[in-house]
Amino acid sequence: MKLVAIGGGEIGRPGTKIETKKIDQEIIKLTGKKHPRVLFIPTASSDSESYYDVVKKYYGEKLGCKTDALYLLKENYTKKEIENKILNSDIIYVGGGNTLRMLKTWRKLGVDKILEKAAKKDIVLSGISAGAICWMKYGNSDSMRFGPSKNKKLIKLKGLDFVDLMVCPHYNAEKSRQSSLKRMIKKYGGSAIALENRTAIEIIDDKYRIITSSKKAKAYKLYKSNGKVITEEIPLNTKLKPLEELL
Repeated sequence: MKLVAIGGGEIGRPGTKIETKKIDQEIIKLTGKKHPRVLFIPTASSDSESYYDVVKKYYGEKLGCKTDALYLLKENYTKKEIENKILNSDIIYVGGGNTLRMLKTWRKLGVDKILEKAAKKDIVLSGISAGAICWMKYGNSDSMRFGPSKNKKLIKLKGLDFVDLMVCPHYNAEKSRQSSLKRMIKKYGGSAIALENRTAIEIIDDKYRIITSSKKAKAYKLYKSNGKVITEEIPLNTKLKPLEELL
């Protein structure tokens, strides 16, 4: 499996600067191809076409990829058509937004099972925010704020469980993430990886490393010890390390 989960950052929305270029270049490098096929899945953003326009301009025009989008809410694809789109890509890039609704849609349509096939084919799985959480066992998610009540409470959300990790995106950009993640660890135990914007965890089979597109960007491991939640910075490393160190 090849996976790059990004904690946050801009890729060129109008009025913003591109913030994750080094990470995105690593995603492309993992394919071993000069002009890989990128399939953008914008389910979390309600199949936003303007979001895809940004991806097309960035991954397509700037980074030299061939781009396509999989609209699961607006289009009525057959399961075979969805499978063909996913399995004929080199990179799956999942955008940010409502993780909970996205995962419900995927499970309803059987997309979760197709993505498992993609992982086994070594298609590079990637994404930002919701697109980082989805691959993991759990995520620290703000999906409730998208509902009618606009509830700002962060929830522990069950992901696809391709990796036995809990991940928290936007750790430095949204201060509520820090306190809520500590509460989750204190209540449920286990450990979690917190990713700041411009930071990603790259996972190749049973090994990992932290990569960033800014010298200031960081990642942390949180875990419970003697009733207290411990926060440790994960050092950057050019070499892959055993994933079990995080588990």
